[in-house]
Amino acid sequence: MPVKERRTKILLLIFLSTDVNFSFVTISEALQKIYDISINQKTKGTISSLIKEGLIEKQSQSEQKNNPSTNLQYRLTEKGFYELCLEFPYFRYLKDQWDGLWRIISYEIPEKKRDLRDRLRREMRGWGLGPWHRSFWLTPHPIIPDLKNLVFGKEEEKYIQSFEATHVFGDMDILVEKVWGKSALDKRYRDLFKKWHDVLSTEVSKDEKMRQIIYAYIHLLRDDPGLPSSLIGRKWIGFEAFDIFKEVRGILLG
Repeated sequence: MPVKERRTKILLLIFLSTDVNFSFVTISEALQKIYDISINQKTKGTISSLIKEGLIEKQSQSEQKNNPSTNLQYRLTEKGFYELCLEFPYFRYLKDQWDGLWRIISYEIPEKKRDLRDRLRREMRGWGLGPWHRSFWLTPHPIIPDLKNLVFGKEEEKYIQSFEATHVFGDMDILVEKVWGKSALDKRYRDLFKKWHDVLSTEVSKDEKMRQIIYAYIHLLRDDPGLPSSLIGRKWIGFEAFDIFKEVRGILLG
């Protein structure tokens, strides 16, 4: 499983089993096997923490009485969705409309503090940031509050500047290609489609096919900056991939 952290794995399982409609999900044995997770004491503790933090909701007793044959079910909350978007920015603009603001982050951390710089980059990895110029990073995602929470009171705070701005002049397509390498990402999605086709053609169980499809997808989603359709077009291959994924999920797990 490309995701090791238990909290993120649970949030991802719930989201990829539904959609932005935040429906309830039963964490079945099949899903546990696909996502390489078991409902042991550690997992139960993580689920309890996610509920307390308001990131997921458990099906109420009254709802269960109306559907007594189901196992315990969970769904993502909006708070949980946006928490997941900090790891997988691609999901954000499946639901939201972009506000048109660019977030620009600049940091110049001395070479002798490389460990500090590397840690900051790891923590901001899922924010859809792309290198614009030396020490300047660009993203359409509303991550400034998260940046403040991340560095407040820490040593790296003094090395960081952040801005919000609108685009005034210039070719947006050139900017998107330069900063995020859209054409290279497009090729990776085409390679993903070939991978999915090969997996679906193999003589293995439906659950195993779904596992391989999800793993390949997650590897790519880790690197997708999650650009809104107003920047890359509604027909962009990344949006097509999500639609195809949902169709395959319905066939294999339906």
